Amino acid sequence: MTSASAYGPVIAPMLIVTGGALAADWYKRVLGARERFRIGNGHLVALDVNGAPLFLREETAPGRLSPLTAGHETACVELFVDDPDEIVDKARLAGATGTHMEVYERSWGTHRQGGFTDPWGHSWLVDDRSPLLTPAQ
Repeated sequence: MTSASAYGPVIAPMLIVTGGALAADWYKRVLGARERFRIGNGHLVALDVNGAPLFLREETAPGRLSPLTAGHETACVELFVDDPDEIVDKARLAGATGTHMEVYERSWGTHRQGGFTDPWGHSWLVDDRSPLLTPAQ
């Protein structure tokens, strides 16, 4: 695979939302994101989550709908961090629903995974870094 940068490929999720400016503020508060740039009043917002890119885009019918407008989950975002409990707690306090945290025993050891649904209907899993620190099988 060829890359657009010297650092290798970058995968950047783009979440479709209503109220891009409000959504950007929510993700900044919950994920500690930093805004890289904004087009218009939140039509497109590029965020940086500790080095990981995350784009927010206003929904535009008929093709780009938020999960709330579509009436079903459209994707699941998985975030790996040192302290998943902290992110899930912040999300709950900021209005996320379905928050949960579980501990699993896996081949690489104890694994913590939680999750939530953000106010725009996007499903998130928040994990510790344990599976990423294990050599690929």
